[in-house]
Amino acid sequence: MEALHRIDTDMVRVGLAAEVLLLGDYVDRGPQSAKVLKMVSSLAALCPVPLTSLMGNHERMLLDFIDDPKHSGERWLRNGGRATLASYRIDEENPEFAAARLVEAMPPGLLDWLRNLPLLWRSGNLVGVHAGADPLVPIKDQKRDVLLWGCTDFERTPRTDGLWVVHGHTIVPEPQMRDGRIALDTGAYATGRLTVARIDPGAEGLILL
Repeated sequence: MEALHRIDTDMVRVGLAAEVLLLGDYVDRGPQSAKVLKMVSSLAALCPVPLTSLMGNHERMLLDFIDDPKHSGERWLRNGGRATLASYRIDEENPEFAAARLVEAMPPGLLDWLRNLPLLWRSGNLVGVHAGADPLVPIKDQKRDVLLWGCTDFERTPRTDGLWVVHGHTIVPEPQMRDGRIALDTGAYATGRLTVARIDPGAEGLILL
């Protein structure tokens, strides 16, 4: 909530015609996943400027668990899924039963909202994704798994197409802006540091809120 307050205060102070972008991973990393999903899913209707919530790999794992708990359950559960289930007061060990109970526990419309989360956002030469974008492949041709999970080339190969890709997923000690990448994931679930940044048109750096 503090992060949202800072965004709201900054927009009023500087008078920007802004857009708000959330980079994904709203579940699994703490005991409040159910509350976070409820809040994030309602933000677009409440926000006075356009707001986009991207899908993260943890939302994708949650959906895979619901769709195929027998084969996708173990991966999600060992990567934080149990915390999400617990936030809905589900402690069922059988993945198929747990998946059914999770669907029942979700508020109306939430599952459809999750399924329709976009993988990519773009404004001018700024592109938003959850994890990364292959610098050797045009943005329009990026594979879903790269956008959700990243790729090795993304971290070691500078972009040459003039685009800047803002992303989360890969934890960095401090926000970084270099080689066509803007990395903002400072590991809030472990560090307590949630990075919020303003990226102005034509700016040469980040303004941290």
